[in-house]
Amino acid sequence: QVQLVESGGGLVQAGGSLRLSCAASGSIFRTYDMGWYRQAPGKQREFVARISSGGRTNYADSVKGRFTISRDNANNTACLQMNSLKPEDTAVYYCAAGSTPWSTMDYWGQGTQVTVSS
Repeated sequence: QVQLVESGGGLVQAGGSLRLSCAASGSIFRTYDMGWYRQAPGKQREFVARISSGGRTNYADSVKGRFTISRDNANNTACLQMNSLKPEDTAVYYCAAGSTPWSTMDYWGQGTQVTVSS
């Protein structure tokens, strides 16, 4: 069982930056893919970014060049650095962990709200 706790959300003006963190429990963190997803009001949850256990990354087209996902296996954390934020980035952001590389995520955090004002 893996427990995920997100932090770092908040209110920011367009063009600003935020850094989200995800603290994971469990000694096998380093073997899991980690990802970030988001859900805006009235919309389905969508993929944002993913990082494999080996450090390979993948991003949604909408965030490429602005967001960076990273992981620290020594501290069981995954982060999402978000720069050049836009109002359309407003959503609840969820951290996720997956035991199968590049497949369905198995565990989800509770989410953290990110609001970007224009």
